[in-house]
Amino acid sequence: MKIIIAGCGKVGTTIVEQLSAEGHEIALIDRSIDVINNMANSYDVMGVVGNAASISIQKEAGVETADILIAVTDSDEINMLCCLVAKKAGNCRTIARVRNPIYHSEISFIKEELGLSMAINPEQAAAREISRILRSPNAINIESFARGRIELTEFIIPDGNVLDGMSLIDVRKKVQSDLIICAVERGDEVFIPNGSFVLKSQDIVNFVASPKDSKNFFKAIDMDSQKIENVMIIGGGTISYYLTRILTMLGMKVKVIDKDKERCEKMAELDATVICGDATNQELLVEEGVKDVDAFISLTGFDEANIFFSLTARTLNSKAKLVTKSNHISFVSMIGKLNLGTMIYPKYMTAESIVRYVRAMQNGVGSNVETLYKIIKNKVEALEFIIKEDSPVRDMPLKDMPIKNGILVAAISRRDGIIYPNGSTEMKVGDRVVLVTTETGITDIKDILDI
Repeated sequence: MKIIIAGCGKVGTTIVEQLSAEGHEIALIDRSIDVINNMANSYDVMGVVGNAASISIQKEAGVETADILIAVTDSDEINMLCCLVAKKAGNCRTIARVRNPIYHSEISFIKEELGLSMAINPEQAAAREISRILRSPNAINIESFARGRIELTEFIIPDGNVLDGMSLIDVRKKVQSDLIICAVERGDEVFIPNGSFVLKSQDIVNFVASPKDSKNFFKAIDMDSQKIENVMIIGGGTISYYLTRILTMLGMKVKVIDKDKERCEKMAELDATVICGDATNQELLVEEGVKDVDAFISLTGFDEANIFFSLTARTLNSKAKLVTKSNHISFVSMIGKLNLGTMIYPKYMTAESIVRYVRAMQNGVGSNVETLYKIIKNKVEALEFIIKEDSPVRDMPLKDMPIKNGILVAAISRRDGIIYPNGSTEMKVGDRVVLVTTETGITDIKDILDI
């Protein structure tokens, strides 16, 4: 497809990185000639320097024949104007990043009037993701497939847990839970394990299960944590605003600490306790009850500060669920070795949401990837496919398929329930199939076959 991306910041660059690797024809628009030159030297893209809201600049980028324009500049207003111009000039689909909370209640009107295909709010998306993680405290990360019927859950095996030293064959026998353990990270190594694989403490495990089966699994391995009731949030920015509103609606008690008086006044509009103070003061954290909270969330605008706050909270409260925000995806390999709990990357989440929408568009022209997530520091992909009438894998037992190495059929969502497949399982028309793989570039279910 022909795609125009307006704005080459962190989000724009991440979108380019993923979509260019999939063979799309991409044109970039940015005001900085240095940014455009760097992008053109790094990726197979065309660059245009100028104001992305200008019709002449958009025409130079090829808007009249484009399939989609994605506006992710730093300005909500420019993003919306870009999409309006593109809709009038080229009648292509449009996506705008809209971040300001003032537009939150008006987003349906904005989408309809501007003809937006998608409006995405990174801060709101991050808040929703954090709230979902807090509802399952043992999880580091949770991704959804098959319209929420299947979840990919990541967690760390604690020292002394029943899973330590247990093979995967024995897991389903002894634990008696329906699920598939589909990926394991151990140090710098990543495994797509078979039945003889033996788990160890501190392994980072990804498993596929229904939400109900996932809950039962954690109970069976004595990791059924108590419900989170008390939450401390450091930073009173936009994510904190959205998150506090969600958590208080869920009945949680929320305390927000920020040293900026204006942000504190804004947060005070919500049903939460707001402390205007410096969270770098450990005595303040102790006074405000950090040792007793169920969850501690670092959401300032500075990665270094968030890391410091989370490490401090860990020393003061070893049982609290930690969530740490980072603005830099490139930090993932370095900070992954620190005990910072769940890492949230709002810019990366935004890029992933947009890329998933583009893939959904592409389904109409050959690809049938419904959902795709990158897990374990982007080393593994988890994909969802719908089996169609002409699929070469339908009605064939898995044991008879020449499936490539590094690919695991993890779960199948069928009308009457969830199937955790074995060798005799067959894929049927209409099934939603979840794959986990170390392969890249899989765009069709037939790509799993070694033929």
